[in-house]
Amino acid sequence: MRIYSRKNVRPSALKGARIAIIGYGSQGRAHALNLRDSGFDVVVGVRPGPSRTRARRDGLRAVDPVAAATGADLIAMLAPDLAQPAIWRELRTVIKPGAALLFAHGFNIHFRQIRPRRDIDVVLIAPKGPGDLVRRQYQQGRGVPCLLAVAQDASGQAKHRALAYADGIGGTRGGVLETTFAEETETDLFGEQAVLCGGATELVVAGFDTLVKAGYQPEVAYYECLHELKLIVDLLHEGGIAKMHRFISDTAKYGDLTRGPRVINRAVRREMKTILGEIRSGRFARQWISENRRGQPRYRRLLQRDLAQPIEKVGRRLRARMPWLEERS
Repeated sequence: MRIYSRKNVRPSALKGARIAIIGYGSQGRAHALNLRDSGFDVVVGVRPGPSRTRARRDGLRAVDPVAAATGADLIAMLAPDLAQPAIWRELRTVIKPGAALLFAHGFNIHFRQIRPRRDIDVVLIAPKGPGDLVRRQYQQGRGVPCLLAVAQDASGQAKHRALAYADGIGGTRGGVLETTFAEETETDLFGEQAVLCGGATELVVAGFDTLVKAGYQPEVAYYECLHELKLIVDLLHEGGIAKMHRFISDTAKYGDLTRGPRVINRAVRREMKTILGEIRSGRFARQWISENRRGQPRYRRLLQRDLAQPIEKVGRRLRARMPWLEERS
């Protein structure tokens, strides 16, 4: 395992470089503002609309993506994954030879939705946190750890360019871990599906439903299965399983050690392995790409159903009595 810090950065790798940030969403805004505050020449490539207005209000130059990429030394593709291939088709002829094409997620390179020209660098800098956190940590003199990968090194300086970019957004303050496009993409998708989003929310809803169907008050079930989850996640985030065990009761620990494996049992672990197999084979990517080409009918139906669950209705009512949550959002 190789972790890079500020001492590994070659400032000359991007000295005087013009950086085009394509997209101005969560990551795009954070990267653009951090790079600007680090002294880089930044231009945002975004179509007319609210995002362009916001970029200009933030004091950044904002033009169409093609204009931004033309003549740029590094082009960061930070638009949504499934919007990137169409944008690439517009940019591929205007990107100058020897420039660097940078991604924050490897989806389109790994699954070959974007096939870059051979005369440019292709690199990845993936912050391990949302854009808002990337910005806030930078402003506080800290940084969110990043992953780094090189898919194509046309210039012979691809890794140094990527490290200089990571330093510009604050990533070297938290550490930059070297990986590959395949590893970043597959682990990111698996984490989202099996643990962080799909796994966690389904576990919460299943616990809530179990208590309510057994006759317990929905409000009490909400507090026990959703609201208090943050307390545990914060402990895990700060000090791993060891810190969680230090701060929970012996009763909770005994229940954890004896009942946890019954919930996440062999059948669940087999299903996780199946999900990972679907990601690695490209099956998930093909399904998601096809869903978007058809206008996202199943995705929209599933999302609507997910947000209409009883736990959401109970949660909205209870959160209305906790104004401090709104203050932090």
